[in-house]
Amino acid sequence: MTEPLPIENGHRPLELILSPPHACGYLTGPVASTLYVNPEFPMEMERYDFLLATGFRRSGNLVYRPWCRECDACVPVRVRAREFVTTSSMRRVIRRNRDLVVQSGRPVFSDEHFALYRRYINSRHGDGPMADPELEEFMEFLHSDWCAVRFADFRVQRRLVLTAVYDVTNTSLSAVYTFFDPQEHPRGLGTLAILWEVELARQLGLDWVYLGYWIDDCPKMRYKSRYQPLEAYINRRWIPMPDARE
Repeated sequence: MTEPLPIENGHRPLELILSPPHACGYLTGPVASTLYVNPEFPMEMERYDFLLATGFRRSGNLVYRPWCRECDACVPVRVRAREFVTTSSMRRVIRRNRDLVVQSGRPVFSDEHFALYRRYINSRHGDGPMADPELEEFMEFLHSDWCAVRFADFRVQRRLVLTAVYDVTNTSLSAVYTFFDPQEHPRGLGTLAILWEVELARQLGLDWVYLGYWIDDCPKMRYKSRYQPLEAYINRRWIPMPDARE
């Protein structure tokens, strides 16, 4: 990566730590590194908002972004929420899920959530490092001491089928993670979660919904270009991404 580091945001300089090289979790072959904000550095929502706008993400209390010497495949992307327009296939997903009831609020780390998370991870990522997660790993991944974390729970006849985990800042909503019942795959629950988050951002008057990293060579990450208008953070600028919708 040749892009300059974002080292300050109008307050004290950020304290950044570069991890040792490790295997890439998305692509076969490249050696990856991750840039972290020092976990002992004071973090609060205004600073987090700035970091989201410079390509960072949150995992638990850690704020990070990929920072690989010979690869720039991980591209931060965000939806312009106020201008978002659904496609015909997205509207079909909404109609297909009219029977779901959603409740959003502060996170509740229940056995029900953890059981759903385990089913999802073992179905989607059973051959990777996330397989067979423990309760402590689940909580550390999604909980944060300093962030306004929210869970949106979607239920059918009181049965939890989808949880969308998101953060809210002054300008944006960040889609942290989504997990759902693998047996409900025909519903398009992953799509539904993003559509719900974009609509919530619009209702709250927020500008953007951050979707994490788009990776062209990774099918699990390429889908994000369907949500338009989408911007990509390249060379310290947010630029429009090509429209990949049907």
